[in-house]
Amino acid sequence: MAILICGSLAFDTITRFEGRFAQQILPEQVHILNVSFLVPTLKREYGGCAGNIAYSLYQLGSTPLVMATVGADGASYVDRMKRWGIPLDLVKTVDDSYTAQAIIITDGDNNQITAFHPGAMGAAHSQPVPARSDIQLAIIAPDGRDAMIEHAAQLAQAKIPFVFDPGQGLPMFNGEELLNFVDQAAWVAVNDYEGKMLADRTGQSLAQISQRPNIRGLIETLGADGCRVWVNGQSEHVPGLKAEAVIDPTGCGDAFRGGLLHGLSQGWTLTKCVALGNQMGAAKIACAGPQNYTVNASTVIART
Repeated sequence: MAILICGSLAFDTITRFEGRFAQQILPEQVHILNVSFLVPTLKREYGGCAGNIAYSLYQLGSTPLVMATVGADGASYVDRMKRWGIPLDLVKTVDDSYTAQAIIITDGDNNQITAFHPGAMGAAHSQPVPARSDIQLAIIAPDGRDAMIEHAAQLAQAKIPFVFDPGQGLPMFNGEELLNFVDQAAWVAVNDYEGKMLADRTGQSLAQISQRPNIRGLIETLGADGCRVWVNGQSEHVPGLKAEAVIDPTGCGDAFRGGLLHGLSQGWTLTKCVALGNQMGAAKIACAGPQNYTVNASTVIART
């Protein structure tokens, strides 16, 4: 089974601020905000939701199929994925753009501020979901606005079940548009902040969203506290795991989603899928950069 990943490929410039944003940003003065953060460390990493999720699935031995766009500077990323042995026929190069770029500042509490340049991602809608019999599962991850809308509709038309993972793309959509995504998806995955925004914009609680006819489950990630799994209006808490170290949260959500998708592709229960996702997130946070951690697939699966 191939797992189609619709989302971004990006370069991440990751920096670390040793203080706390809360001590530097004065809420009552945000209308005249002018702050500077000293970031002694800087790294450039391979990132983007599609790339990060594909890396997690690659670690677990699944077959990810990435549908995304890169710019004229994206050859090294394409070569990297080629070394993983994953199909690249749906990765398109846009010659007159840069690959999407994220500039991330992480503080001492592991809060993050991110600036994002979409670049070639803006052309992601230019290729449709392919008609392939081996695609039996997919995810709509953060991507260009038009791409997310069109690819969700195409997956629904093709009757391919997919996870709707709006992530940092959620603010691009109003309540009606978000409910349209939900009503085409089989699962919804959000973190607790995104879950609150999703509920506010749609006027529906997460319990209510999980009761919509087509939804098989809604996953609300809670960081170190694990996850809340909603099915038919009822919630179950899946505990988190203590990471060996807390180094860098960048890409933890994508690592989790790789575990989630792997489990779904195996026909596991949703709580078991989420438990594997928690293991992947814990492995990722103990390593700097979104695609530098490694796991022993048989070991983490046996622990699930």
